[in-house]
Order: sequence, then C-alpha cells, then structure tokens
Amino acid sequence: MPELFDPVLEKTLRKDKKYLQSTQLPIVTVSGTYQEDLKKMHGLPDIDTTQDIVFSRAHYSMAVGVACQVWGGKQDPKKAWLADPTNYVSADDWFSVQLTDKVGKTIARYPILKNVKDLIDRFGRQKLPILNSITEPLLYLTESVNRPILSLHVATGNILVGQGKTVLQVITDPHVRYDYVTYADQPNLYYCVFDENTKLELLEKAALQDKKLDASRIFVTGSPVDPRIVACREKKTPWRSGVLKLALTTGGLGTNKTEIEQLLLQFLPELRRQKPALKLIVYAGTHHDIATMVREMAKQHRVAVGADNDRSAKLRLLYHPQIVDANELLIKYAFPWAHGFITKPSGDMTYDAVAAGCFVLTLREWGEWEHRIREIFEQQDISRRANVEQILTQLAVLQSAQGKAQSWIEKAMHNVLRIDRLYLNGAKNIVAAYKQISKLSVNRKTK
Repeated sequence: MPELFDPVLEKTLRKDKKYLQSTQLPIVTVSGTYQEDLKKMHGLPDIDTTQDIVFSRAHYSMAVGVACQVWGGKQDPKKAWLADPTNYVSADDWFSVQLTDKVGKTIARYPILKNVKDLIDRFGRQKLPILNSITEPLLYLTESVNRPILSLHVATGNILVGQGKTVLQVITDPHVRYDYVTYADQPNLYYCVFDENTKLELLEKAALQDKKLDASRIFVTGSPVDPRIVACREKKTPWRSGVLKLALTTGGLGTNKTEIEQLLLQFLPELRRQKPALKLIVYAGTHHDIATMVREMAKQHRVAVGADNDRSAKLRLLYHPQIVDANELLIKYAFPWAHGFITKPSGDMTYDAVAAGCFVLTLREWGEWEHRIREIFEQQDISRRANVEQILTQLAVLQSAQGKAQSWIEKAMHNVLRIDRLYLNGAKNIVAAYKQISKLSVNRKTK
C-alpha cells in the first residue's frame, strides 16, 4: 500500500479497493486527482474549494459515462466503480504529479511550446514521470480484482495486462498510438475502438510491431459518451432564427486560452447590446486563470456574468476547482442549452457536443487524433473550423439563408440529430462488450 501524504486518503484507498474487488464492472483511468470528492463519496469530511490536478477531462468524463450507463439514475458501487490511481500516488512521488500538471498547463497556454508536446507524444506517454508513480497504487487497487478490468487509459491497461490481468482497453479516439499495441499479442487483452477504420489501423500497427492480434479481440463500439449528455438531444430543436446559444469551452489542461481570449474580445461588445444576437456560456473547467480572465474581460466590457442556472443571462461562466463538479456543471447547464459549441476537436468535448445535438466550430488542434476528429465531423457537415479572427462575420454567414433554404447552422443541427447511432451508443456498446469478455473469461477458468 502506498504511503500517502494525506492520511484520510488511506481510508478512501481501502474503500476504493474494496469496491473494485466486489463491483460487477471495475473501471480504471488516468485523468488527474479528485481527492476531496472521493472523501465526499465515501462519507468523509471534504473541502469543496481545494484545487484538483487535472490532466484530461476526457479520461474522467468517458469513464464516468460508462459508469453512468450501468448505474442508471443513482451511483451504485455494486454495479460499477471507477478508480484513478493518480489520487493515491505516494508522498515520495507526488512531485511528479505536480510537475506533469505544471508542464501540461504551461504548454496548453503557450502555443509556441506545442513542439514540446509533439516531442512528448512521439516518444510515448509511457515515458512521462507520472506513469511510474501510478503503478504502485494501481496494482494495490486491483490486486484482488478477479474479473476483467475496463481501462480508459493506455497506461493503466498496459500496466495491468503486464501483470496478467484481463483487460478491456478502450481506444477513445479514431487514432491508434503505438503504446496501444505493446501487449497486443497477449490473449488477456481486448479492445474497444471508435470505428471500423480505427480497428483496421489497430490491426495494421500491431502487425508492424510483429504482434499477433486476433480481430475477434476487437469490438467496434464508438466512443463512450455519458448517457445524460445523449439525452439532451431529445429536446434539441435546430436553430432557425432568434438568439443563437453558444458554448465556448476549454479542456482539461486549459487549452486554447489565447483563442478563447481573442473570441471574447469580439463576443463581449455584442453581448453588451440591449438585444444581442447571441448568448454565451464559457466553460473554464477547473482553471482559475481562465475563469479570472473571463470575469475581468466581462467587467471591462460592462457585461454581467449571470448565475449558472440563469438562462436569461447573456453571459454565464461555468467554473469549479474540482473536476467532478466542473464536469457536472457542463452536463447540467451547457449541453441541454447550447445550439453550438466552439471547442478544440478533442475526444471528449466534440463527441459530447455532437451527442447532445449541437453543431461544432473547432479551434486549433492539439494532436494528430484531433485532426482526424475534425475531419470526421466536417465530412458529415456538422462541424467547421472557427474563424477566430472574424467569428461574428463567420457566424452571420453561417446563420444566413435565402428564401426557404436552410442556413448552414440549421442544416448542421439537422445532420447531427440524424447522426449514426454509433456516435451515441458507445457507452452502451462498451458495457455489452465487457459482458461478452466476462463470459469468455469465466469459461476459460472453468475449463
């Protein structure tokens, strides 16, 4: 058991371990820390203002999405349980977590450092210092788990497969890193992939690494989206006229801050008008600096920031220092409300926006996988690149229609509401795949 800097976390660690051992669907990921919310989940005193360390909203939100698919309306550790070993990194290794967080957020805010990120990605995420630090707590959490484990991060999957555990590894993007095929020849490793093209790429990269991968161990499921987000599309009506409702969002590391600032410089004068053509929600996630920037810019432009639940407000800001709460704000207030999202084409926000029935305008990509995501939704006429320098002009063109013709925005929303169910049922399909390999695992043990 790792020696933790916070003795209260030793109690949550033991409880998380117990839940993973007894639950029907054990889930692991690497997204960051949500230590105070863990205390709350386990009935211990918590501090609601403590700042979480967040590397990725995606790896958290997708894991929660699968769990919610199983839970239905209420969290139930007997049905499914999620654990992130980052919460339990030992006191000796805690510096590596802080360093990874600092480096990631610095790169996200300064585009010139993007080359550094590309270098990191080229050499593989398994070489980052934090991944050594999560091994001990991950193995402790899962040592008594006898059923297959669902992994939403390549690092957790590789560690567990190497220890002989049966793992269902989710490849969340339409892009396959070579990290994913490290153990591709092991019969205790199964995959869920985004689509048929991703399956082919996985088989190809395994072959190029001389790894024998049976195609029967790959399930085409789509990407996991929280069913609460998918439900938002049921009441979504394509925009035709009137006020356009937009969500402007960052990601887990606070990416695209410069572009968000540039867009706000154009949106805020419009929002100051008595009857603006649009309303805006800005999702700052867990990032205090972005939230502060939005508040200060709104004050300079004399635009009031409304309460989270005030649908009449011209401008709202969704921010919380902790990822569990920040994610819930997004699900509760942004996805049901917005016609469109302005976001980088990431594997969480874009999938979620599309699933919620929204059109998408994309900001600068941050990796090869995001280029692919952008292309997929552009090809379906659901998404376009945002013109960050002239966003109001672009929106005016996209809203315009001649006679009875549809504007691009109306047409895009009709397209998104007719999208292939694969983009909506990922969580459901992953749970079905898990049940299938669980039966296979039981059959092998009884022979």
